[in-house]
Amino acid sequence: MAGLQLKNVSKVYKEGDFETIALNDVSLAVKPGEFIAIIGPSGSGKSTFLSVSGALLQPSKGEVLINDVNISTLNEKELSKVRLKQIGFILQTSNLIPYLTVLDQLLIVKRMSGKVSDEAKKYAIELLSDLGMAKKLKKYPNELSGGERQRVAIARSFMNNPELILADEPTANLDTKRAIEVVKLIAQEVKSRGKAAIMVTHDERMLKYCDRVYRIEDGMLSQEA
Repeated sequence: MAGLQLKNVSKVYKEGDFETIALNDVSLAVKPGEFIAIIGPSGSGKSTFLSVSGALLQPSKGEVLINDVNISTLNEKELSKVRLKQIGFILQTSNLIPYLTVLDQLLIVKRMSGKVSDEAKKYAIELLSDLGMAKKLKKYPNELSGGERQRVAIARSFMNNPELILADEPTANLDTKRAIEVVKLIAQEVKSRGKAAIMVTHDERMLKYCDRVYRIEDGMLSQEA
């Protein structure tokens, strides 16, 4: 299945004789074009869930498949290629590079994996235009509002045409109006570009823009009615 699959995934942290079960036998499938939300209290396993899904942490047990490839079996070099080419990350802070223009924030993603072609430049401009940033291509991060910076971060996450988009509290630093704007934009891009996407959020007002909502508590995942 294209998209993301977690099959009976557990993650256990060991410290001396102590074991903490951060994920407990979690299974989930997210198809292209689906936008899923994960909610839950602090310390419930949300960050571990995203890190395992995003090839940043290996599961202790179970399988993680992106586009039918079991990434749990890959070595570090292969994993870093998966992170670069198949996963787009959107974080709480936009993490833009201060000395790069809006357009260059996207082009650097291409530079990391090779050369920047005219086609890549065209695609970057299209992404930014889609997100209402067409007039800001030459601006620097300090000339943008928080909402605009987050739009650039969304565009950047789509730049390598990844299979999977992972958003970690993408609205944490925004007021309600901008937060709704940002989540609607993520949902719109996920649908129109056919990406599997997961958003971890504390903000339950954003859930209506998602296709399904799951709660994680004590490392266990359950779907909300």
